[in-house]
Amino acid sequence: MAAKMTYAEAGVDIDAGNALVDRIKPAAARTWRSGVSDGLGGFGALFDLRDAGFADPILVAATDGVGTKLRIAIDTGDVSGVGQDLVAMCVNDLICQGAEPLFFLDYFATGKLSVDHAASVVEGIAAACEASGCALIGGETAEMPGMYPPGDFDLAGFAVGAMERGGGLPSGIRDGDLLLGLPSSGVHSNGYSLVRRIVETTNLGWDAPCPFGDGSLAANLLEPTRLYVRPALAALRTGGLRGLAHITGGGLTENLPRVLPDGLGAEISFDTWTLPGVFNWLRQTGGVEEHEMLKTFNCGIGMIAIVEPARVSHVTEAFEDEGITPIQIGQVTSRDGIHYTGSL
Repeated sequence: MAAKMTYAEAGVDIDAGNALVDRIKPAAARTWRSGVSDGLGGFGALFDLRDAGFADPILVAATDGVGTKLRIAIDTGDVSGVGQDLVAMCVNDLICQGAEPLFFLDYFATGKLSVDHAASVVEGIAAACEASGCALIGGETAEMPGMYPPGDFDLAGFAVGAMERGGGLPSGIRDGDLLLGLPSSGVHSNGYSLVRRIVETTNLGWDAPCPFGDGSLAANLLEPTRLYVRPALAALRTGGLRGLAHITGGGLTENLPRVLPDGLGAEISFDTWTLPGVFNWLRQTGGVEEHEMLKTFNCGIGMIAIVEPARVSHVTEAFEDEGITPIQIGQVTSRDGIHYTGSL
């Protein structure tokens, strides 16, 4: 007679998954906003665009992950910030289209589910959603024994936003428009394969004192990606914002051209801001050349706002009221390409 087998013996604990859902419900409930029609637990999540205040909406969707920054979080056990990284990578993209983020779903995959570990990640996701005015209305926890080494996990995020028809970005960008750089909080969530390789050459442990800041090396490198949603929405309401570029993979060099019309380029002056310590350290320790820095990292500028010159003071004030001090780093030009002046 064949032995009696169970799903739990095969490595999947349904009860642990249910316990996680119960654990994160209060955090998800705090993200409620107008438009949410149901809570967690159903087969699908409902959202009412009319109740959210839209008359003739266009939906905008984005998906992303955290990348190999997760490796540092896993190896150090500090997973508290990766939830914000996940949300920021998605909602910061949505706002570049002129869309208000409405709701978010997450995918958490691991070999063996630890309720405490997963709850810390999802609670970070919920906090970032709340800070972005975005409801956490669903997700998936996948326990897949044999697919991930012990302690490893992966994350993916899915955000949906909306804008009124005709209200999208970029719009009306022209020669002479000003570029406002919005400071980053650090490396954000791109370039970590190079970051990790540079750290390996130093023989520094993750718990070593940080060479470029207070605390440990890991704590500085795990600083969560900055959320730009509320400041960007405030700037959009001024009527002077013509475009936004999220500086992610590809850095300044490749992301700004994504929002510029054909025939236009930009000039950026490195003399307008100071390269943050983490980037100086990476450049010097890894012998990273300037063009590689600009294609890999945000170099201290996490988002660029393209602004009508006559309304730059209004846009600047809107950002400042939301806690971000923008830096005028250059302008749009009639010459194709991104051209840099000064010294990085």
